[in-house]
Amino acid sequence: MDRSSHPRSRRFAPVVAAAAAAALLVAGCSSSSGGKQAEESGSAVSAGKAGTPRMTVAMITHAAPGDTFWDTIRKGAEAAAAKDNVKLVYSSDPSGPNQAGLVQNAIDQKVDGIAVTLAKPDAMKAEVAKAEQAGIPVVGFNSGVDDWKKQGLLEYFGQDESIAGEAFGRKLNSVGAKHTVCVIMEQGQVALEARCAGVKKTFSGKTDVLYVNGTDMPSVRATITAKLKQDSSIDYVTTLGAPFAMTAIQSIADAGSKAKLATFDLNKDAVGAIKSGKIQWAIDQQPYLQGYLSVDSLWLYKTNGNYSGGGEAPVLTGPAFVDKSNVAKVAEFAAKGTR
Repeated sequence: MDRSSHPRSRRFAPVVAAAAAAALLVAGCSSSSGGKQAEESGSAVSAGKAGTPRMTVAMITHAAPGDTFWDTIRKGAEAAAAKDNVKLVYSSDPSGPNQAGLVQNAIDQKVDGIAVTLAKPDAMKAEVAKAEQAGIPVVGFNSGVDDWKKQGLLEYFGQDESIAGEAFGRKLNSVGAKHTVCVIMEQGQVALEARCAGVKKTFSGKTDVLYVNGTDMPSVRATITAKLKQDSSIDYVTTLGAPFAMTAIQSIADAGSKAKLATFDLNKDAVGAIKSGKIQWAIDQQPYLQGYLSVDSLWLYKTNGNYSGGGEAPVLTGPAFVDKSNVAKVAEFAAKGTR
């Protein structure tokens, strides 16, 4: 993309948030399994409702195989694609270089827009620049809040993970916690590292960081169990994803620990665990909204030149705490796979 024509160099007014919010009234569509590496089109969604010409958007994430968190993001993306007459091509790979290769594939296919996560921003930098040079608008979501502007992306939709981590740490203080272990399931993933760093920054107690292999749940369970057996002073386990929270419930029981559990991110199972008291709270970053806005923003940019945040500020989708006081309101949507 010619930098002189980059939207941030033109002082257009940012798109009104209400426009995106109104678009969310469109119903979602069925989910498919998370973390698929092969490229797939959004064939499960209904025909587009917009009268604008058909466009193709590539959504490229760092999802690991089987991580159901990404089902919710994809559901939101498919809902926006259905409304906007967009062909959605979804692909993912947890490896930074491989994910960059998927961006190159999208460039070669001459897509109309790319929505990408920047979990490993350095690995993505060159291919993102190539997309922009080819005149393909690129938006970021979910991971890369500290890097999207540096890489020249139009917009960013997601949670500031440092802010979320700091809020989590203050919440631990409010319940009188003294010692937490923060479980990171992918070492070097910037969003996950930022969460634990944020917890450590504001939590007045002791914070340990525990790295686990997030692609091997039996190993995750065993590693957390061993940590809890080793140190009985741990009174709170902090996990960074709902599936890992569900596994940590088993680890706490295996270790005979009295530690309580809180987590980042939400799914249907975690909602049930909050209801039962097995999880004290979850921070919800609203992944459905991230997927929806990423696709819808590219349609708005192509059809009307709109872009949120004026190219200067991210659009934050979290953090929002879900606990026993408000979980009932969220449960209905979680049952549909949209929260």
